[in-house]
Amino acid sequence: MSDINIIALGGVRENGKNMYLVEVDEAIYVLDCGLVYPPDELLGIDMMIPDFTYLKENQDRVAGVFLTHGHADAIGALPYLLKDIQVPVFGTELTIELAKIQAKKIGLKNYQDFHIISEENEIDFGNVVIKFFKTTHSVPESVGIEVVTPEGSIVYTGDFKFDMTVSDAYKTDFSRIVEIGRDGVFALLSDSNAAENMRPNATEIEIEQGLLTEVRNAKGRVIVAAVASNLMRIQQVLDVASKLGRRVFLDDTELEEIIDVAIRLGKLSIPSKDLIANLKDLDRFEDDEIIFLETGKSGEPLITLQKMASNRHTTVSIKDGDKVIIVTTPSYDMEKVVAETKNDVYRAGGEVVELAQAYASSGHASPKDLQLMISLLKPQYVVPISGEYRLMSAHKHLATEVGIPEDHVFLLDKGDILTYKDGNIHIGGVVPASNVLIDGSGVGDIGNIVLRDRRILSEDGIFLVVLTISRRLGKILSGPEIISRGFIYMKASETLLDESKAVVVEVTEENLKDKNFEWSKLKGDIRDALSKKLYSETQRRPMILPVIMEASNYHPDKKDKKKGKHH
Repeated sequence: MSDINIIALGGVRENGKNMYLVEVDEAIYVLDCGLVYPPDELLGIDMMIPDFTYLKENQDRVAGVFLTHGHADAIGALPYLLKDIQVPVFGTELTIELAKIQAKKIGLKNYQDFHIISEENEIDFGNVVIKFFKTTHSVPESVGIEVVTPEGSIVYTGDFKFDMTVSDAYKTDFSRIVEIGRDGVFALLSDSNAAENMRPNATEIEIEQGLLTEVRNAKGRVIVAAVASNLMRIQQVLDVASKLGRRVFLDDTELEEIIDVAIRLGKLSIPSKDLIANLKDLDRFEDDEIIFLETGKSGEPLITLQKMASNRHTTVSIKDGDKVIIVTTPSYDMEKVVAETKNDVYRAGGEVVELAQAYASSGHASPKDLQLMISLLKPQYVVPISGEYRLMSAHKHLATEVGIPEDHVFLLDKGDILTYKDGNIHIGGVVPASNVLIDGSGVGDIGNIVLRDRRILSEDGIFLVVLTISRRLGKILSGPEIISRGFIYMKASETLLDESKAVVVEVTEENLKDKNFEWSKLKGDIRDALSKKLYSETQRRPMILPVIMEASNYHPDKKDKKKGKHH
């Protein structure tokens, strides 16, 4: 009998950052390694990735990383893990190529331990065998992962849905799923992203027909906003453009790189040679001959649409008659951005169609899909993953409806260890699993204090006080001078500035009289006194930065020999 641990380093109680560990005896199998894009309140943060502390401490036990598909929520954090530990990475051909694109972005160009697999492959690690099965998602070559253990299989679905109308590149292998269920499933880790969605997913044929109708009915230009890695939607846009005689203009280098890879691997087809046109030739075409395809990461296409609507985009400005089609389903935390974007587009004279709302499109399993997966696999235990807590909770309810006992469904938090030992299963213990913040090239060097300072700067601005003192003479030699940014308009606030200077002078002179003078105390007293003064006058709390210099060799009659120290 094997000891088994299931650990979520990310992807539970959140939308993204999928990363799950399956420990069987001494070996660790890593399932996906994704990132999540931060909410607006994390000012300046580019992305969040899982905490790799546990893996770094146990890197000799890691058998490999196994990837389900090529979206950022499954592969985006992989380059940061590979910078820390050397482990083999397994994925389908397209997934591996997209992972390499991600790795190049952070300078990891020559990593060699990538291994291409297909759904037919089995990887034997002795008492564990890793197998794969084809699933349907919005990017080709998506797979689920089966970890075959002596206690039964642990199945990770990845992001999936069921749709009988998709092309062969996207079809689910139902026979393999039935076979896995027949052989015995110990635990099912299943996608929860659409567990609350009571509308059945439209088929991809219906969605493409809807897109065709929207473009055909457009009187002017069509502007399509899509996440760059949503290749299923991009293929549909290309097909629709070809059918209606429109040219497609691209404005994103990342999309072009993904398209190049997908075309080279035969996962994306361009219906005609002259379909994709150069932006330099935009003026040569009538409005009803143009589709402008705008892509990027997460909310980037929406931000670009806002620029187009406010004449801040370098190439395109939205005008009367333009139709904007948002073809990628926005995440829940992007709802405010979507609403703002729609307002901006309508103000500029355009109209907006959200494909997800108009045609019930989604790349994730509906409640009926989730219940069908459970029914086909017949697992002993169900672990809802990949979704906010309410979605995981809805998934738990769906599982109990099809016969899974309530105490056999586990809603994990990040870092929880679901342990199976001697025939008993329970949540016992935790591993480090906090969010690691990525800001530019910095990994994990931004903490709560820095974020607090950024929040203060964004909300109330900065108030800088500069003065020069002489401790030997016990007096202020120059200043205080005050510089304010993002707090008050200085020309209109002379009275407040004069009163603030008086406060600084009073506090400084009081500190200079003290025989036990301390720089830290002086700066702290200035901050405290100014904070009270400014809040009483403005009801705001800017960041206050005292800059104090000491003229240690100052002599009133030898000013030319003055030397200063900065504190």
